[in-house]
Amino acid sequence: MFRGVPANFHVPKQSVLSLPTEPPEQPVVAKDAATVLLLRDAGDGVEVFLQRRVTAMAFAGGMTVFPGGGVDKRDADASVSWAGPPPARWAEWFGCSEPVARALVCAAVRETFEESGVLLAGSGSSIVTDTSPYAAAREQLVSRELSLADFLAGEGLTLRADLLRPWANWVTPEQEPRRYDARFFLAALPEGQHADGRTTEAESSGWSRPADAIADAEAGRSTLMPPTWFLLDELTSCASVAEALAQERSVRKVTPRLVVDGDVVRVELP
Repeated sequence: MFRGVPANFHVPKQSVLSLPTEPPEQPVVAKDAATVLLLRDAGDGVEVFLQRRVTAMAFAGGMTVFPGGGVDKRDADASVSWAGPPPARWAEWFGCSEPVARALVCAAVRETFEESGVLLAGSGSSIVTDTSPYAAAREQLVSRELSLADFLAGEGLTLRADLLRPWANWVTPEQEPRRYDARFFLAALPEGQHADGRTTEAESSGWSRPADAIADAEAGRSTLMPPTWFLLDELTSCASVAEALAQERSVRKVTPRLVVDGDVVRVELP
């Protein structure tokens, strides 16, 4: 299924602290999270926006990732002006409750704006093409002084759920002390907008062809988590953003397993 992807990943044991050899009887409850694969056309394929997280980050420090993060309880605010598939439809796609689905979509939009400056919103039938007027609001979203619902309402904007596609669902292995139930979305870079990557959570960011990002990881120039690697591999077959967005997806929950093997930890898929 995944061309050119190793059957398992080997992670230095010291990089994952002192993980137990077996999952605990009571694994840490995985927190809901949303991640967005932001795409743009690149001639003979697509490019995806990636960020290398700062090493000091408690989760995935130093890893190259897609924009995203944990769900804020305010992301479930039902007052958000909404266009596109309703929360009930997203709940079907991701196999979760309607309130969780609403929060996931809102988190996907909020996190993408906070971390890349790309805003999946609009006014009427139009889509935002210039996000510079919302620079101050972006900072307030990051500091949690402002909620997504209040930001959109204050600017007369509507969340555009129709710009997102459900893509995947990965859960952090049970041995990890920090766990996330991450739903992955696909979205195209809106016309006129630019991804800037101005976030304190990343030391660098930019556009990359999926195959090049994988090659960097294979050469040791970057480090990818299993879901990032696998989803990048899926994108290598997409000739255009339109082709990627048009794919029919059946989302299943994937929970990798960590197997301690000497001085390394092997990541196995179910």
